[in-house]
Amino acid sequence: MLTLVEIQTAHSKVKSGADFPAYIQEIKSLGVTHYEAFVADGHVDYHHGNDGMVTVPAKYAPIEIAAVTNLDVFKAELKAHQQGKTDYLTFIQMCAATGIEKWEICMDQMTCTYFDQAGNEVLVEQIPG
Repeated sequence: MLTLVEIQTAHSKVKSGADFPAYIQEIKSLGVTHYEAFVADGHVDYHHGNDGMVTVPAKYAPIEIAAVTNLDVFKAELKAHQQGKTDYLTFIQMCAATGIEKWEICMDQMTCTYFDQAGNEVLVEQIPG
């Protein structure tokens, strides 16, 4: 059964967006089927098995998500983050400023989907694997 400690140990190895693909492979090997990361407070819901879920609690005080999505800025800043040019907190602040409420990682499809506050898909990316 998946534990919070296993998730936290895997996540502790991520120093920048460049480390993300290895992190995904590690948590996939732990049985994670998908997860949702929430920008507003940093909590993450990891789903595994049929109905199992482990929640990593909020990591920071709530931040406001912009009401209007700025996709062009988001894409440019996301690329910089994926290249290791920004840390996680900078990435979170950028997501909030550009109207990204959460992202969902699907292990079966190896995709990362970003959503706005209305629940609309803003961007879907393939995760290198």
